[in-house]
Amino acid sequence: MKLVWSAKFTRSTRKLSRRKSELLDQLEGALHLLEREPYHPALRTHKLSGDFEGCWACSAGYDLRIVFEFVRPRKGADMEIHLLNVGTHDEVY
Repeated sequence: MKLVWSAKFTRSTRKLSRRKSELLDQLEGALHLLEREPYHPALRTHKLSGDFEGCWACSAGYDLRIVFEFVRPRKGADMEIHLLNVGTHDEVY
């Protein structure tokens, strides 16, 4: 699946790199796995509810979460993963 970065995801990644650059390797590994196999057990992918209904989240490390949506851009097109936010559990929820 194709990963599509939102502006907010890009800003959150930059913020993460300045604050905790050691987490970038974990994020990169999780993004590669998410692209190839979104439901891999290591990601602990799950649906969100409440204010985040329709979104999904996965784990990129102990306290690092990626929030995303599965989107089909047009009828007959391949599904894409739109990356919405990244950060600690408290930052993204």
